[in-house]
Amino acid sequence: MKHYIFSIVLLAGLLASCTTTQLTTTRGEQYARMYAEDPVTILIMPPINQTTFVEAKDYFYTTLYMPLVEKGYYVYSPYMTLQMLEEESAYDSEMFLNSDLSAFRKILNADAAIFTIIKSWSRSKMAGSLTCQVEYIIRSTKTGETLYTREGEITVDTSVRSGSGGLLGSLIDMAATAINTASTDKVVAGRLCNAFVLSDLPEGKYGTQHQSDSSLPAGKSFFKGTTVAK
Repeated sequence: MKHYIFSIVLLAGLLASCTTTQLTTTRGEQYARMYAEDPVTILIMPPINQTTFVEAKDYFYTTLYMPLVEKGYYVYSPYMTLQMLEEESAYDSEMFLNSDLSAFRKILNADAAIFTIIKSWSRSKMAGSLTCQVEYIIRSTKTGETLYTREGEITVDTSVRSGSGGLLGSLIDMAATAINTASTDKVVAGRLCNAFVLSDLPEGKYGTQHQSDSSLPAGKSFFKGTTVAK
C-alpha cells in the first residue's frame, strides 16, 4: 500500500515537472523567426485605430520610436516616414497589414515594419484610470512573415489619495482624481504600454544582449498590467 501511494506521488511529481517545462517558453522558441532574420532596420507604420478616440492614432504614433531604439534597432524617423506615406497616399496602414512590404525594402532598405492596432482607449475620471489595449506586429519586408506579435492591455492608475478621512476627504480625493485623470497625457499611456509589451522584444544589432537573450523566458502573447502614472 505504501509503495502504491509512493508511486502515485512520484508520478504526480513527474507530470507536474513536465507541465512546468512545457509552460516555460524561451524567447528563442517563441520568436524564432525574429532571431533567424535578425532585422536591423525597422519602419514604424502609422497605428491602426479601431477606437472612437480619433486622436489616439497620432498620439500613439509618437511613442514608438524610443523603445525600439533602446532595444537596439535602427528606426526610421516617424516624421520622415509619415511625410513619405502621406505623399504616396499610403497613410492607412490597413492597406499593408496583410500585403506585400517589399516596396519599403526597395525604397528605404527597411528590414521590417512594425504595425500597431489600437483596440481600446478609455478614460474613467471617477475611477481614476486610463486603459489602452494595443496589438504589436512586426513583419519582414523580405519574406512578409510575422516575426513578432504581442498584445497588451495596460491600465494607468491616476487616482489621488490625500489620506484625509471623512466625507470631505473622499470628495476632495474624487475631485483630485478626476483632474489628474483628465490631465494625464495620452502619450504617457502609450509609452507605458510600449514599455510593458515591448520589454519582451528580442534585442537588435545595437543592443547589449543581441542574439544572447534567446534563452530568457518569453512573456505571454497577451499581457495585462496596471501601473501608476507619475
